[in-house]
Amino acid sequence: MNDTGALRSADAADGADGAEHAVRNTRSARSLRFVRAVLSRVPATWLLIGVLLGAGLITGALWRPVAGHPLYEHIAYGLPSFERGRWWTPLTGTFLLDTPWAYPIIILGFWGMAYLEWKRGTRIALSYFFGGQFFAILGAAFLLWAATSLAPDWAWAAKEAASVDVGPSGGLFACIAAAISVMPSPWRLRGWLVILAFVVVNMMFWGSIDDLEHLLAVLLVLSIDRSLRPQRSTVREQRLIVFVGTLMLGALTIVTQIVPTYGPFGATVVDEADAPWITTLVSAVAMLLVANGLRRGRRWAWVVSIVVASLNLFVALLVLLFLAVLGWSEVDDVANDGSVGLLLATGVIWAIYLTYLLIVRGAFRARPRHPLGGSQPSVDDVKALLRAGGGGTLSWMATWDGNDYLRTTTGVVAYQRHAGVALALSDPLGPPEGRAQSVIEFVDAAQHAGLVPAFFSAGDAARAALPEGWRSLVVADDSIVDLEGLQFTGKRWNNVRTAINKAAREGVTFRMTHLKDETWGVQAQVRAISEMWVGDKGLPEMGFTLGSLTEAADPEVRMALAISPDGDVDGFLSWLPVYAADGRIDGWTLDLMRRREGGFGSVMEFLIGSSARQFSDEGARVLSLSGAPLAHDYPEDAGVIAALADRLGTALEPVYGFASLHRFKEKFNPRYETMYLLYRDEADLARIAAALTRAFLPDATLRQFAGAGLELVSGR
Repeated sequence: MNDTGALRSADAADGADGAEHAVRNTRSARSLRFVRAVLSRVPATWLLIGVLLGAGLITGALWRPVAGHPLYEHIAYGLPSFERGRWWTPLTGTFLLDTPWAYPIIILGFWGMAYLEWKRGTRIALSYFFGGQFFAILGAAFLLWAATSLAPDWAWAAKEAASVDVGPSGGLFACIAAAISVMPSPWRLRGWLVILAFVVVNMMFWGSIDDLEHLLAVLLVLSIDRSLRPQRSTVREQRLIVFVGTLMLGALTIVTQIVPTYGPFGATVVDEADAPWITTLVSAVAMLLVANGLRRGRRWAWVVSIVVASLNLFVALLVLLFLAVLGWSEVDDVANDGSVGLLLATGVIWAIYLTYLLIVRGAFRARPRHPLGGSQPSVDDVKALLRAGGGGTLSWMATWDGNDYLRTTTGVVAYQRHAGVALALSDPLGPPEGRAQSVIEFVDAAQHAGLVPAFFSAGDAARAALPEGWRSLVVADDSIVDLEGLQFTGKRWNNVRTAINKAAREGVTFRMTHLKDETWGVQAQVRAISEMWVGDKGLPEMGFTLGSLTEAADPEVRMALAISPDGDVDGFLSWLPVYAADGRIDGWTLDLMRRREGGFGSVMEFLIGSSARQFSDEGARVLSLSGAPLAHDYPEDAGVIAALADRLGTALEPVYGFASLHRFKEKFNPRYETMYLLYRDEADLARIAAALTRAFLPDATLRQFAGAGLELVSGR
């Protein structure tokens, strides 16, 4: 992915305007198709929202509470309504809300039904909605009736058994749970963790009739779909389960300190005059620090969690022992807040949490400050591996400064560590048959170190070797020119042939060389051209897959020079070697391409065409012009990724000229090989974006980023 400063031309602005206009039209067409699809594919969702709003309009519930209305008890569902023979209340109560502020919350809750209807159809969505709603209503009434019959002194059961409720939340929670069950992995597991934590915490601490209905609706879908399978989770998902469990238990502890609760297992009372705000704040901060450490796989966080869970479980067992010796009433009188049952219930959760921590202890061994895999190979080792096993068009970039290396059983993976991400460069190095194993070992090593693994500019081979569920995003098209039998004949080579002929007429000569072999005067001119180009940018020179004169000075990197009749350097290219598996050089990859202001006009076409001709004569098989990011031709059904890339490419075109670079490379009639960003899922993209920014601009300051952003927004 090379420099674009040499490609500025008079028609750049017109091309950018045309590209922007085309992107805008494409984006508008996609938006219109999306709106039509939403309206046509989720009709049941829109119908139920309309019925809900219509009922609110008729009853006045949209602007005033209806709980005290004389008709409320004839419409609301619950055990008292069934005991009075009001069998119609599950239907009438479903489309009524008791307070106006509940309407926006409930309407937002219809997202689950809309997603389910989009994925599985209207009939399935309606089945889950009404099935979950009626099961939740009838199941809650039956459980409360059974609780009051078997335990007439149970205060919570008696209170809730006398309550009635309205609203479609039971059906909505069933739809949300069913929508989670059709989500792709790993979002399915994450969704189940969140919704189960939510309904369980609410039921344990507040335990109102609607909390009971929500829990029953979710459990119904869980028992039908059986889509929660944490035993198949990866190291990352094991950490996520512990992370969510830690947040839930921390929330349980903090909530009881600041909010009075009244659930089925007991109550907690808070003395507002003596509220422990300092203790609560310290507890919250400590909980967040430990939870974040667990998410990143830190050993210290696992040890702290083991200690805390063991202490809480010990307290619960001690209370259980006192109950066995003294009896419930004596212990409850000593506690003086009625929370003994709640303490025992949370003790069960702590026991489950502790057991799972011990089972997945291998997921918490991250040592983030150490190289992956222990000792690293040297740059000379990497070069030797390239010569012995070959590599791709970007493989030589693995030898540049700034890279770390993971030695695998079959090769080496070059990577950089930024923003908590292990960012692998291109495909693994080594024999082709072992690269898939290197991919697997790199992913495993990065995750155990608490890092986000990702591959940048990887090819189809690395993509095929990834674990199930990984995602890929096109970042560029590698432009490959086949050199075997290359002849600049025919209309399609007219631009290149014209540039070479024009250079001959004007006395511009071509020289393939090594930078270190040139005289001090030539090297000074090359540095001056490069420094002038870098000085025009608001950011420092880029890195990672974009080289500089430091990399061009490598003895194995070749430089193509265009020399004017006066001896001036009009432009230059640097070429990186591409090794075949037998140790010979199979091709060359373009890195630097820069020109002198006021020099020979078609110098880039001349240099690339002359280089291709010489490499072909030397027996090289391919020439890579590298990739132009954000200039990929996406298919019609590419969706949001295509829209995002189009918009970003249009915004950055005035600065980096990706589309102009792509059009320039078409003059050489290349074939294209897709380059991918490979990542686990969308939750990693924000951190990967930060890592890529720092990898490409390792020396940029915050002030430079801000200045470049202002120039980009202003269109300069």
